[in-house]
Amino acid sequence: MVEDDPSAEADDPSAIRSVALSPEDAVDAYVYGRENPGEAVLRVTPPFHGRMRARIHVYRVDDAELTGAVHLSPATVIADDVLAAYPDLESALAEADNDPAADDRLRDRHADAVVEWRTRARDAIVDSITLETDDGTHRVDLKTLG
Repeated sequence: MVEDDPSAEADDPSAIRSVALSPEDAVDAYVYGRENPGEAVLRVTPPFHGRMRARIHVYRVDDAELTGAVHLSPATVIADDVLAAYPDLESALAEADNDPAADDRLRDRHADAVVEWRTRARDAIVDSITLETDDGTHRVDLKTLG
């Protein structure tokens, strides 16, 4: 990076001090990744500066290298104990022994459990995360919106 080139600084994520994000976006991105093909992240796009905003971004092909965007995994912004408590439908269905009525009840209970989990997860956004940059790791604060 040339020190006198302001455009080079604008592409450097180490300029970021804090990232604002919607807890709902973080939860939606995490649930999307558990329930659907493709991946959902919280995306921060250049030009970078001290305070940035992350928005939900769903993709099948990661374009971060091409665009210079920083992708925050929703699993890094939600507290680990809450992530571990995410309701697991597949395990419950495997134990249902192919009983369609039991499957329907389990799916209903799972949907209710996910609603409860989402409420808990929105309140479990961590205070800071570490970004990987070309120069190593860089700690940034997270600020919730709403």
